[in-house]
Parts: sequence; structure tokens; C-alpha cells
Amino acid sequence: MDQIKYYKKGGIYILAETYRVKVDIHPKKTVETRFLKLSPWGQLTIRAGYAWDGPSGPTIATKTFMRGSLVHDALYELMRMERMGQEWREPADRLLVDMCKTDGMCGLRRAWVFQGVHWFAASSASPKNRKVIHTAPDLPKVSG
Repeated sequence: MDQIKYYKKGGIYILAETYRVKVDIHPKKTVETRFLKLSPWGQLTIRAGYAWDGPSGPTIATKTFMRGSLVHDALYELMRMERMGQEWREPADRLLVDMCKTDGMCGLRRAWVFQGVHWFAASSASPKNRKVIHTAPDLPKVSG
């Protein structure tokens, strides 16, 4: 029987074109996954096809939040995968707010966004919460 192998739950938005941005986050060496690359000089590349869940928590996905949520989710994924350390969590949170400001989000909402990720998002960057890889259908193992 054929099955879908190796998928992860959680993506809602899919990046249609590769996005590159200079960030003030500098790992000691280049970190790279299939969809993400971050250089020591802060060049972040998010490749087309990357899936992320957009703005999380009790919030509304608006145009002023989408770019920041993309970059923030990518950086948290690198931390979750242990490609970069947890010391980059607060700079990633501040970058999210800076991008939202640049994109026109009002100050009150930005403050709320920062407090939300600062207080409640640590688990999203934690290696303990790596995305589980599933198969479909889950077939019973045959012994012997």
C-alpha cells in the first residue's frame, strides 16, 4: 500500500518566492536547512515553498504582521532545530516588532505583540518542541 511519508503539521502560509533580508542576528557560522539559510553577517534567506503558520496566538493576520511573522517563525525554527542558540530569541522578538513597525503596525499593537512573544513563545523556540514527522496512513508494523 502506498503512503505519504514524512510530513509535518502546522503550516498555513506558503512562501511563493524566495525572500532575503538583512537581520541583526549573527550566528558564528552559516546555518542552513532545506528552506532557511542564515549567514554570520546576518543575511537571512527563506526559500520559496517555506510554510509557516503566520501570526500566532490571539491575533489577526494583517499585512502589517505577515513579513515579521515569516522572519520570526524562520528564526524560531532554526533555534528549535538547534542550528542556533536560544540567546537569539529576544533579538528575534525585537526584530519581529521592528518589521511590524516598518510595515505600518500601530505602536499599541506592537507592544502587545512583543509582550505576547516575549512571555509566551519560549516553547516555540525550544528543541523539545520540534515538529513531529508523520506518515499517512499509519500502517501497522508487520512482524516476521
